[in-house]
Amino acid sequence: MFRKQNSTMQKIIASDRAAELLENGWRKADLHVHTSCSYDVPACYFTKPPNLFQKGLTDGLDFVTFTDHDTVKAYDRMGWNRDKLTTGVELSITDMENVGHTIHINAFEFDKGQYCEIETIIRKRQDVYMLLDYFRDNDILHIYNHPFWFKPGEKPNIMAVPEIAKQFPVIEYNMQDLKQKNFFSMVLAQRFKKGMAVTTDSHTGRIGRVHTLAKGDTFREYFKNIEKGRSYMMIDEPIWKHISHEMNAWVELVFNMEKRMLHEGDYSTGVEAFDRVVSLVCGDNRDKQPHMYNMTMHLAQQFFGSGLPFLLYRISKQPQVTRIGRVVNS
Repeated sequence: MFRKQNSTMQKIIASDRAAELLENGWRKADLHVHTSCSYDVPACYFTKPPNLFQKGLTDGLDFVTFTDHDTVKAYDRMGWNRDKLTTGVELSITDMENVGHTIHINAFEFDKGQYCEIETIIRKRQDVYMLLDYFRDNDILHIYNHPFWFKPGEKPNIMAVPEIAKQFPVIEYNMQDLKQKNFFSMVLAQRFKKGMAVTTDSHTGRIGRVHTLAKGDTFREYFKNIEKGRSYMMIDEPIWKHISHEMNAWVELVFNMEKRMLHEGDYSTGVEAFDRVVSLVCGDNRDKQPHMYNMTMHLAQQFFGSGLPFLLYRISKQPQVTRIGRVVNS
């Protein structure tokens, strides 16, 4: 078991080592990024697709892709054949027969017609194996996102995860999830000889803070090398710090998002009670009661930046992590 752990962890490198590889022709990309087209991303300058695209290029990403939740609006706005922009989407599929809970899949390099067919499969069948067959038949690149993240309110079928992981060419290391869960994902990738890609899964415009390195003159060549395990994952900071930074950025964006989103209900945190608080504090009160608005934003930044929310989340998920460990190591 120690040898497997050591071999797997060697795939993670720091930025100085990554810089050496980039000087020798390797490419980098962040394969899980959300724009303001996702329902749970605050609309502001930094999260709008054109600005996020430019930021990715400015920060040195060789390929940029957006993976919004079950929508391709970003490509409708920016164009489906833009240089250095690869089509992508994060698909949600609740296959109760084969899986037992909702899983998320990132798909890449599809056209508008293919996306319509993908939508039809998900809407009418909710069959992950049919969807994967469609990907293979049409040569659509895809990733199993955060295998051990489970939708709130669902009872996960943890036993199904390893079997599902076998069906994917690449498994995600997600910086928004717990380190222990990502480690178990790495164990599955090692066991089943799958590629591994690290992603920010950013909802705040922090594209490229981690990235996956591989060779390839085109996105497809780059991705195929990840599939073959010819890649590295650049991670400079621990997950708890990454999540704390993301939370701080999220608070700032929420408090400064376009009022239109609040009034029209285009934004949701996914928690109804919290949505009401955001609407109350950040709506018209922004102008009517600026002192309360500023004080609330400051307190929220202090709270989320303290690391306490992450600590509480980690403690609450420890029983689940223990169950995952038993399944993975069995």
